Amino acid sequence: MKQRRVLSVLTAVALTLAAAGCGDSGDSDSVSVSLITKNSTNPFFVTMQDGAKKAAAANDVELTLAAGKEDGDEQTQVQAIEDAIARGDKGILITPNGPGVNSAIKKARDAGLYVIALDTPPDPADTVDITFATDNFRAGELIGKWTAVQLAGKPATIALLDLFNDKIVSVDYNRDQGFLTGMGIPTNDTKKNGDEAKTGRYSGGTYQIVCNEPTQGAEDGGRTAMERCLTKNPGINVVYTLNEPAAVGAQKALKAAGITNVLVVSVDGGCDGVKQVKDGIINATSQQYPVKMAELGVKAIKDIATDGKKPSVTGGKDFFDTGVALVTDEPADGVESIDTTKGAELCWG
Repeated sequence: MKQRRVLSVLTAVALTLAAAGCGDSGDSDSVSVSLITKNSTNPFFVTMQDGAKKAAAANDVELTLAAGKEDGDEQTQVQAIEDAIARGDKGILITPNGPGVNSAIKKARDAGLYVIALDTPPDPADTVDITFATDNFRAGELIGKWTAVQLAGKPATIALLDLFNDKIVSVDYNRDQGFLTGMGIPTNDTKKNGDEAKTGRYSGGTYQIVCNEPTQGAEDGGRTAMERCLTKNPGINVVYTLNEPAAVGAQKALKAAGITNVLVVSVDGGCDGVKQVKDGIINATSQQYPVKMAELGVKAIKDIATDGKKPSVTGGKDFFDTGVALVTDEPADGVESIDTTKGAELCWG
């Protein structure tokens, strides 16, 4: 009897310790987050990943990185979302590659994950819980206003080097339509590229839009797109590009064709991009802050998981605006800007 009583006590103690051990080792209090970028090769997204890693370390967050194989690869992003759900992550940070990821995002939110878009607001905006991003329309508008002033009334012969021509992504149309608005060129559907009048007047004179070509946001895409535009009209004197890799490719095509004295404007403001402005490869660019987006996103999910505190959008907007600044060494009257020295201090902070 005494042995049975001892065994019973020991068994009870063992069960109690086992239960306590399960509670301690199950990581029930850990906060795990997935960052899913458009790709892992564009310097913008590489910088965003690095910023997220540092923020995760500072906030005691487990971070999983995933990315599309290339810009526009929705399926790989969908799989990464599915993986985050299966892993039991608390939240997802995503730069969506297109509307094809929307249903997977809904599934994640239905499963209790908090989903934040970075850089690229989805369409519709309420597909995610909140977006931390550049005001992409404003970014385009700044380089458009700058271009109009620099032309000083001369006719504008314009090449528009966009992201896609086979899918609709907010970052694509917002920058393009913002640029045209900044130039003073009337737009039609603000969520559609290429439906504006091909000729008319901008704020300083007459304009002609030669082309809307996709670049996939890549240097080789920018070069190919520019080559196509030049076959239509070699007299192009204004080149708008979605991002700086596309701008570098466009400039290579212009150089190969022996064409100079062209205004090339872009969006990104990375450290390499600021140097390209300083070197005259790009004349002006709108600077974004991807590290800030990543830091805010990681901290927001940590705060939600630990005390339920949720972030708020910027007043008057349906997203949290992480800021934008025009970088150029050729300032234009009436257009606020910073020079490349300041741009280099701030690049991708």
